[in-house]
Amino acid sequence: MKALILIFAVGLGLAACGAQPAPQMWGAARTDVVRDGRSYTLFQKGKQVEVIRLGWASRGEHQAIRATMIELIPEVTGCRLVESTLQGDSGEMRGRVTCPKGAG
Repeated sequence: MKALILIFAVGLGLAACGAQPAPQMWGAARTDVVRDGRSYTLFQKGKQVEVIRLGWASRGEHQAIRATMIELIPEVTGCRLVESTLQGDSGEMRGRVTCPKGAG
């Protein structure tokens, strides 16, 4: 029972923090963006990028959300997405970018 309470408390605490990066992205620069009324968090660490959608999405929204997440990467980072590296779905995506000298 104590273990169940501990798991619940940790889960509740993490949920209260909002979007958190994958472990390999810890220490990354964080940018919060609102687009079309939906919130996203983008993390960039060197050439790696992760985009997280916040909130619930209905069945018919996922394709448009995915497109928005892909559009946000170059807008926020100033770098070009290497599309062949993109993994994930409309909830969370990760990929690699190539940046001009001085960016990223």
